Amino acid sequence: MRKTYLFLLLLSISCLSQNKQILYNFTAVPQSLMTNPGADISYKFYFGVPLLSGISVSAGSSSFSAYDLFADNGVDFNTKLRDVVYRSSRQDNLAINEQIELFSGGFKLGDWLENKGYLSFGMYQEFDFLMYMPKDIAILALDGNRDYLGKSFNLGDLSLRAEMLSVLHVGFHKNVTDRLVLGGRAKIYRSPFNATSTKNSGYVYTIPAATTVYDQAIYSDMQLNTSGISEYIAEGYEGDAAGDIRKKALFGGDLGLGFDLGLTYYPKKNIQITASILDVGFIKHSKDVETFTYKGYYKYEGINPNFNSTDAPDNAYEQFKNAIPLDTVYNGYTTWRPMKINSSYQYSFNDSRGGGDCNCIGTESDYKNAVGAQLFVMTTPRAPIMALTGYYRRNILDKLQMKATYTVDSYSYKNIGLGLSSTLGKFNLYVMADNLLEYRDLAKANSLSFQFGFNFIFKDSDSPY
Repeated sequence: MRKTYLFLLLLSISCLSQNKQILYNFTAVPQSLMTNPGADISYKFYFGVPLLSGISVSAGSSSFSAYDLFADNGVDFNTKLRDVVYRSSRQDNLAINEQIELFSGGFKLGDWLENKGYLSFGMYQEFDFLMYMPKDIAILALDGNRDYLGKSFNLGDLSLRAEMLSVLHVGFHKNVTDRLVLGGRAKIYRSPFNATSTKNSGYVYTIPAATTVYDQAIYSDMQLNTSGISEYIAEGYEGDAAGDIRKKALFGGDLGLGFDLGLTYYPKKNIQITASILDVGFIKHSKDVETFTYKGYYKYEGINPNFNSTDAPDNAYEQFKNAIPLDTVYNGYTTWRPMKINSSYQYSFNDSRGGGDCNCIGTESDYKNAVGAQLFVMTTPRAPIMALTGYYRRNILDKLQMKATYTVDSYSYKNIGLGLSSTLGKFNLYVMADNLLEYRDLAKANSLSFQFGFNFIFKDSDSPY
């Protein structure tokens, strides 16, 4: 039985947030539209360098770092693993997100006076993983239940999701009034690979009935939904799984729909309020679907058995397999995308144009400096992931903008980030990274993220950008 729990633990750990607080509302970068379709940008048109316009990677663990497990400090790995498990909680999580923008662009509809709005479009590939620490299952796998008689181990601690997908999108935003910008984005999802196990329940409970006799009850209602991977885990497969999945991301896989909404509002010229809700959508999984289930109830009375041994007393191993069988079903299922909510408040000062009056909406280049705060919330199978960011933005030169951030979230309380955007002629380059203090020793970092990209931006002659 311990081998079964250990397999579940290793599966969870081996399968590795999507907060882009530096990019959000950094409208010197066209990709800020992906964090708020109602962002206040006014390029005549732009297009990204294919495959290089937007690359981002983020990873975070709220309970341990790579150093905690793999430090060369003479401590046995099993001891370090136990320390990580014991000090964690079932609310701790491990998250990885990767995005590559395949192509992107946008253009103004009509001239400046007609104000017909702005159209943007593109396609990106994304990999997303989230797993909560399966603490009770980990303790059971590492130590067994001998020293935990009377404890009910919660099998519902196992909760994870992993998915690769491509997203084709088109967005529109418009200055509704001199103070208000509204925007929306429609998305078509295509998912070549998905693995989801988020609605598990059950327990393992053992009490002593006599000196060498135990009463043990096991109830399991566990399920792992998969799509697009059966051929790769089949016995004897010798193909290129990574290559096949990449091809399916563009030309195959399951389909879904979603949308984003956003706004920018100016109560005063130098005060800005923004909000966005992203990835309100679903994917219907119907191709190459397999669902693995462990469901049933088993009660054993007698000497504590080894449920993985055919030599167990009274044939307990066979009884256990019959009571809680591993079944495979082939029904389709639906997954909902992790929804993200952003909001911000910004105060700008030191008018770079000499303080003259302007009848237009304030933009990032109207002022040399701005300070603000941003709130990020992302839905998960359990409690939402939240982050609060304070930031300072400055136009260092006409062609160079900077944004510095300080973020508090479940991964770190000392997350300092920096983003730079530079435009040389029509060519735009941006680079952003957070948790800069951890770059002295990356192995000890609980979270890291990095973004960069290249665009060509064409501005109106009277644009403030």
